Amino acid sequence: QVQLLESGGGLVRTGGSLRLSCVASGRTFGDDALAWFRQAPREQLEFVAAMRWIGMSTDYSDSVKGRFTVSKDIDKNTMYLQMNSLKPEDTAVYYCAAKNSPVYGTNRYLYEYWGQGTQVTVSS
Repeated sequence: QVQLLESGGGLVRTGGSLRLSCVASGRTFGDDALAWFRQAPREQLEFVAAMRWIGMSTDYSDSVKGRFTVSKDIDKNTMYLQMNSLKPEDTAVYYCAAKNSPVYGTNRYLYEYWGQGTQVTVSS
C-alpha cells in the first residue's frame, strides 16, 4: 500500500515562493504518474501539475504555468512542487496523488493514492 505525505506548506506573501514535497512510503515509484491538485475553500478540487516518474514529461494547468515547476528526487522517492510568484488565488490545500501507470491526466479519478494535504496561504 502506497502512502503519500505532503509537507512544505505555509503562509507566504504575494510574490513569494514555497516548495512542497511529497514523499512516498510503502513502495518505490516506478513507471508511475504523479500529480498535484489543490482545493480552495468552497471550490472543487483543481488539477495543478503532473509528471511521469520515469522521463521528463510534465503538464501544468494554465493558471500555474510559468510559475510552478514539478520535479522529483528519485533517490528520495520524493516529488516536489516549486511555487514562485505566488498569488492570493493560489491559497488552497495542496494534495499529491499517484497512479500505478505512466499516463497522467487532469482528472482526479485517475489517481489511486492521495496524501492528506498541506495548506498554502498567500496573503495580499
